[in-house]
Parts: sequence; C-alpha cells; structure tokens
Amino acid sequence: MNGPISFPVWKEQLAQAGLGPSRQEAFRCEILSFLRHCKATHSAATAELARRYLEERERLTRRPAREALRWFFRQGARWMEANREPRDEPTGTHGSPGARPAPPSLRESGAIRPSPNRGRSAPPRLAADDLGNEPWERQLVRALRERGMLWRTEQTYRGWAVRFARFIAPRSPSAADGTDVAAFLSALAVNGRASPAAQKQALNALVFLMQEALARDLGEMKFTRAFPKRRLPTILTAGECRALFAQLGGTPRLMAELAYGAGLRLMELLRLRVHHLDLARSQLRVLGGKGDKDRVTVLPESLRARLHEHLARLRSQWEADRAAGHAGVWLPEGLARKYPKAGESWEWQWLFPARDLSRDPASGVVRRHHLSDTTFQRIVKQAATRAGSNKRVTPHVFRHSFATHLLENGTDIRTVQELLGHASVETTQIYTHVMKRPGLGVRSPLDRRTED
Repeated sequence: MNGPISFPVWKEQLAQAGLGPSRQEAFRCEILSFLRHCKATHSAATAELARRYLEERERLTRRPAREALRWFFRQGARWMEANREPRDEPTGTHGSPGARPAPPSLRESGAIRPSPNRGRSAPPRLAADDLGNEPWERQLVRALRERGMLWRTEQTYRGWAVRFARFIAPRSPSAADGTDVAAFLSALAVNGRASPAAQKQALNALVFLMQEALARDLGEMKFTRAFPKRRLPTILTAGECRALFAQLGGTPRLMAELAYGAGLRLMELLRLRVHHLDLARSQLRVLGGKGDKDRVTVLPESLRARLHEHLARLRSQWEADRAAGHAGVWLPEGLARKYPKAGESWEWQWLFPARDLSRDPASGVVRRHHLSDTTFQRIVKQAATRAGSNKRVTPHVFRHSFATHLLENGTDIRTVQELLGHASVETTQIYTHVMKRPGLGVRSPLDRRTED
C-alpha cells in the first residue's frame, strides 16, 4: 500500500495474532517506537517513512524492526480495506483517523518543531493530559515537572529517553543500567556520528531519566566519546550584511539588525521583553540567556529611533489585548506565582510578539507568545537567497559576524567575550581564525609579482 496507514485497532489485533508472549511484546515495542517517530516528525505512517526509519534504526542500534513493521502495514492495509468508507478520514501521526498535526500557534510557543507547508489544525494534547504512554515515561514526566523544567527541556529529555527505549527494546528503561546507557552513548558516537554536544545532551537526559526519575544508580560509565570537531563559523562581510538587510523590511529587518548589532543568539533575540531595553543608556540586557546567565550588551545607536516606533506599535497592540481580556504573557513559574498579574503589565511584554494568539501547551491558556524561531529562520534564509549569498546563512551567523567585525575593528577580545557572554576566552578565540588581519600583510604567492 502506497498511501498512509490508518490502523487504530492494531493493539487489539496484535493480541489476537497468535504470537508468543515475548514476540508479541517485541512487536508492540517496535510499532510504538515507529509511531512515536511519526509523531515526532509530524508525518503519516507510510511505507516510505518506515523504510527510512528502519535504515536509521538498523544503522544506529543494529536491532532490526522489519518484521514488526511488516506485520503492522500488512494487517493495517487489510483492516483499512475491510473498513473502507466512501470518504476517508484524515490520517494522523499515530496511524489513527482524525489525528491532525499541531497548529502554527503551538509552533510559536516552542512546544514542537514544525515541518514546512503545514496548515492550521486541531491542537495536540495539553501537558496535563500528555503524561506519557509507558510507566517509565510517566515517571520521567513527573520528575521533570516537579523540578520545574522548561517545556523545551521536557521535550528534549523525553525525545532522548524514547530513543534509548528503542535501543534497548524489548526491555524497558526501568530494567536498564549504566552498561546500557554507555552502549547507547557509544553507538551515538561510533554509528550515529553524533557531535560532542549531541552526545552530552543525551548523557544529561539519560542520567536524569535513570537517576532522578527511575532512581537507578548508573555507577561509573565508560563509553566512547564523540570526536570533537573544530568547525569555523560562517561570517558575513559588512557588505553582505547590508545586502541581506536590504532584502528585509519592517520588524524582520529590525530583528536581524538587532541580532547583528548586539550579538544575540536566536532565542535571546526572540525572548527579549520590553524592560530589557535601556534606550537611555544604549544598553540591552539579556536575562536568562544560555546557561541561565545574564549579561549586558551594546544597543546600536542607529536602531534607537526605530525601536521607539516599534515600542509605540507594541503598546497599541498591548492595549488592545488588555481591552479584549486576553491572558498576560508567559512568565517563569516562580515569578508567575509571586506576581500573578505581572504578565499583563507593559514592561513584561515580548519585544517581538507573534501576530496571533496561541494556546500554551503546558497550561492550556490562550495568550500571545513571542515570534516562532522557525518563522524567523525561514525569513533570514529567504532574504539571504534573494541577496545572492553563496553562504549558509542562519540567524546565528549574525552573532558570529558581530564578534568577528568587532575584533577586526580593534576591540579587545576580553570585551568581546563579555558582550557575547562566553564563560571562557578560549571560546571567543575561534573568531580570531576567521577575521581579516590587515596588519599581518600576508599575501598569497599566486598574487605576488614575479621578479625574474
């Protein structure tokens, strides 16, 4: 069958398939793992997606799931043929009719990673209902929420936990130990060619799962470390920056120029609030940046007038939201408990809010969130294409260019380190390898005149 499979009764039919207990449990785990993959990628359960999934799964874990998925697709096709209706229901990521991908409003809340060209549809389950499918997953969700982890952190940790569960299937993570975790981390490095950052993220997630959620001591683990790769950042020249900015207008241009002019990371830019601006002192406060660290960076003088105009437009929108009785913006949990009405005040409003209201995935409250990260990434990429750039341009390239241009203009590296918020100057030194050094006077031998 070439189309997507809608097989909502697969568990019941699997129980009646006459398989042995261990084989039936193995099939159940493999099929659940595949359907979770469908949900994570917001894709329908198709044979082509299953083929790609199996290739990746066998390459990483060397535990093939072909028999389980072959049974799922064959029985699913037969069930659909026997229950065919004149008009087919839309197919969801869990292989059940009626399940729809998440709407753009939730993409702006940061709860999910969207796929391009998806329309609006019914929202997924709220956090209060999304407590996990397996006992170990429910324990993980409980531990994450008891400790007040951010929604994105919860989604990341749950994603790694699901991948680990696939790796050790049909056994449950509740029965795993440090040897299993070490084997998974080694497979990430050796077979998956994961970066050191990805392996470290997986390590943190699995240590939390095993020790905090499942209360299992991992002991000393020995695993193959991902080979550190030295990657030079992509840098735009000042002219390339101007050409890219010329392809933008309105708020997107203001955002791009502020990201470049202040050296901001993408989420630092999107999470700016009104009170983070200090126009009188030409300073920009970055609160709760990477590593939950605060810092002060430079605010470009050339943007002061446009920021004033932008704030005036925002105030009109804020007043309209208050008049309509909309809920205030999201605040960190501790602050929201201490000052319940602070989210309605002007100074806490997002500097770059989304156009539409969206439903908070954790609380279900409909409110205005900040602009989606994927939306801004797409805008920057399209502008770079229109500008004729032959470089891979993302919003983070503006931060790289900010640091490099400061160093090229003679700014002390320690000052650049503070503006970027780097904990170590060694991190900032990467930009010395890509900056132009006119005082060095080195020329290519091809450019030298022949004196003979």
